Amino acid sequence: MSLPHPSPKSLAASGTHSSAATAEPSRSAVVTRLRAAGCVFAEDEAALLIAAAPTPDDLATLVERRAAGHPLEHVLGWAEFGGLRIAVDPGVFVPRRRTEFLLGQAVALGRRLSGRTGRHIVAVDLCCGSGAVGAALAAALGGVELHACDIEPAAVRCARRNVAAAGGLVHEGDLFAPLPVHLRGRIDVLTANVPYVPTEEVGLLPPEAREHEPLVALDGGADGLDVLRRVTAAAPRWLAPGGHLLVETGERQAARAVETFRRGGLIPRVAASDELYATVVIGTRPPDPTRPTGTPHPTGTPHPTGTTDPTGTTDPTGTKAA
Repeated sequence: MSLPHPSPKSLAASGTHSSAATAEPSRSAVVTRLRAAGCVFAEDEAALLIAAAPTPDDLATLVERRAAGHPLEHVLGWAEFGGLRIAVDPGVFVPRRRTEFLLGQAVALGRRLSGRTGRHIVAVDLCCGSGAVGAALAAALGGVELHACDIEPAAVRCARRNVAAAGGLVHEGDLFAPLPVHLRGRIDVLTANVPYVPTEEVGLLPPEAREHEPLVALDGGADGLDVLRRVTAAAPRWLAPGGHLLVETGERQAARAVETFRRGGLIPRVAASDELYATVVIGTRPPDPTRPTGTPHPTGTPHPTGTTDPTGTTDPTGTKAA
């Protein structure tokens, strides 16, 4: 599992810099140290570390942390995701570049629902980690009633900083347990970046992941689908009619995940990106047949119509996963 790296261009645009007198003499030594430590993108990482360090002593500390195997994002304190600079504290799961595909699917569905109903959507970022997906979703859609939750206290503290701009609320606890009960039957877009690495494969992950990120954010159980099953079993009670659950999974797991969605009463489909090596299973709660189109939901959620995938993905039979 490769971790995303913030780009030098995005960091430069953020306004963080150090003086040329400090940066230039240090660059060669930093690149050499990072290469010796096995950093594949040593030159790019050197530029980021030099720009982030206000003094030579600070630079030395950052370089040694990175050379010791700490994720670059933990060393810098941020990751680039969905066009945002997301705070990422030590011990918090680093948002992956491929998860931007899940984000794109969620944005497309949210825009369609908002356009159809003429209201702001209700979104929940489950297993939120740093809150990157929720923060980027809210930024893309504008006004969103946003909630996020995670079981890790460090992740919750980090996510609260990242979703503050959207006015989102972050709850600490296991999956749906900490969510306010008034959200039941009202969630339009539910993203769940659940752990999906099979237990026996966790040891094969890069050291920077398995040694510096919480195991609960990586280990998905024997087949990698334990948490997905729990989310899928409960999701229909929380989704609004016509609402969507989006879960990232592995290509090999997609068929079993689709069956799990179907057994849970959701209408499943698979979306995949060859470019990002990403596979997302999307499940839609069927519209309520007891109410005609446009009739308000008892919880205040208007009834959406149809479940056509706005991204153009197809039914999982014959669907290619990256």
